[in-house]
Amino acid sequence: MIDAHHHLWDLTAVHYPWLAAKGVSRFFGDPSPIQRDYLLPEFRAEAAALGVTGSVHIQVGAEDPLAEAQWVQTIIDANRDWPMVQVVHCDLTAPDLAQQLDVFQALPSVRGVRQIVGRAPGEDAQTGTNALLDDPRFLEGLMLVGDRGLSFDLQLIPELMGKTAGVLAQAPRTNVALCHAGSPHDRSPEGLTAWRQQLKQLSQLPHVWCKLSGLGMFQHRWTVEDFRPIIETCLDQFGADRCMFGSNFPVDSLYSDYETLFRTHESLVPDSLRSQVIGETAARFYRF
Repeated sequence: MIDAHHHLWDLTAVHYPWLAAKGVSRFFGDPSPIQRDYLLPEFRAEAAALGVTGSVHIQVGAEDPLAEAQWVQTIIDANRDWPMVQVVHCDLTAPDLAQQLDVFQALPSVRGVRQIVGRAPGEDAQTGTNALLDDPRFLEGLMLVGDRGLSFDLQLIPELMGKTAGVLAQAPRTNVALCHAGSPHDRSPEGLTAWRQQLKQLSQLPHVWCKLSGLGMFQHRWTVEDFRPIIETCLDQFGADRCMFGSNFPVDSLYSDYETLFRTHESLVPDSLRSQVIGETAARFYRF
């Protein structure tokens, strides 16, 4: 079984500006409880207790993405009994993208890249991240990533799905993992209906897959029933062969412990599909 989306950080080894900024609230809430080292032994103890046997590390806002990737590689090298691969950050619009990818791909654990398109309404509109979709270099970068055998982890919000689908349709050789089920931030009946409609534009693209992850970021005091319509919609639209579980720890540890989160996802996936969603799909996508 594989956890397809989690983070690790050592605040003495790599600098993460958002983890160093005290008293600054983020779109997912107050990060202060996780503004500390979060290392493999802590993550592994919780995950392995539930039968998880490997994982995918996702970049998480380091000041120097290469330093982060190199640090993660040292963790992987030192823990061969815990299979782990990683997704790194890379600016797909950078003029030296090919050279950056050369350096990243020298690390044997690198399977893909992530550049966040949208985290939450307002936050990325201020930073200009949403403008990536209008930049022709972004599409060119997506195509280059796929040509190199790498995948792309896509984080965005439902309002951006239509435009994003138009871009992704032009890069069919690049496998894409939609992070956090597309971040359905409006959990009202109307909000979920709009999310379903927008999600369809992505799920209809056969090279786009979906992560059942990060569902607590926009609804902190959640219940199993809060997650049910999201997980069932993703399974219906993508199928179990394109859906994979991710804990988004330690970010989602702000709202629950690992066992509660894992058991909730497990209970909402039919028995016949569970081995795919909690393992097989991620193993195929990230080439374990």
